[in-house]
Amino acid sequence: MSSKQLPVALSVHALSVHALSAHDQFDVSDITSEGASWLASAGSDPQSTLALWHERPEAPIVLPCGDAFDVVNVPAIFGRRMLDRLWDEGPGSGPIAAYRGRMLLFAAPGTAQRLPSLLAWEEWAGRCRGVPPLLCHGRGDAVTVPPLVPGPSASTRLDCRWLVAPGTRNPWLPGPEVLLWAGVRAARETAERPGGAPARAAAGDGREPATAPRISIFPPADQGAKVYDVSRRR
Repeated sequence: MSSKQLPVALSVHALSVHALSAHDQFDVSDITSEGASWLASAGSDPQSTLALWHERPEAPIVLPCGDAFDVVNVPAIFGRRMLDRLWDEGPGSGPIAAYRGRMLLFAAPGTAQRLPSLLAWEEWAGRCRGVPPLLCHGRGDAVTVPPLVPGPSASTRLDCRWLVAPGTRNPWLPGPEVLLWAGVRAARETAERPGGAPARAAAGDGREPATAPRISIFPPADQGAKVYDVSRRR
């Protein structure tokens, strides 16, 4: 098979996994062939990455940050609140992945270098209370990217999966200012909840307090939750 055929094969793998029923027709977690090509462009040998995905579409892969994207790594519960703000009040989001109780927000290159200083300034000014430590991955770092299709193990599917998968060869990516805004808004929402204090959960363990807001891109128990407008997918 030639390299030019690989994205087509990948698309078949990606899009045939979930038969689109009335329940999941608005799913944004299915990666497309164009999205796979964009992810592969992050590495030094995109064709090798595409070939590996063609052979093992259910396998996660490690990709470098800094060229195609940076990644901001946040605790899952706080990440849900950030994502709510981005979609409900902001410009939307770039690709989003879940990995071992954390949420990976794909961001514009350079975000990892700029965001920490913006957060430090906001904290000094007293506007950043309640924002947990954010891990910023940029040039010189690498992240584990979820597979193109879910693996056979239920635990694997939950540990490493796309929440908002890349759908184009040039997806829109939020910059540091947008993510700072979402983080501050999410922290403010937490502080303003009834009782003045959020329900406690271990940072990064992925467990959600009973009173935390639910959103529809997470696993099935979210019946009746609000659905993100797939037409806004970047």
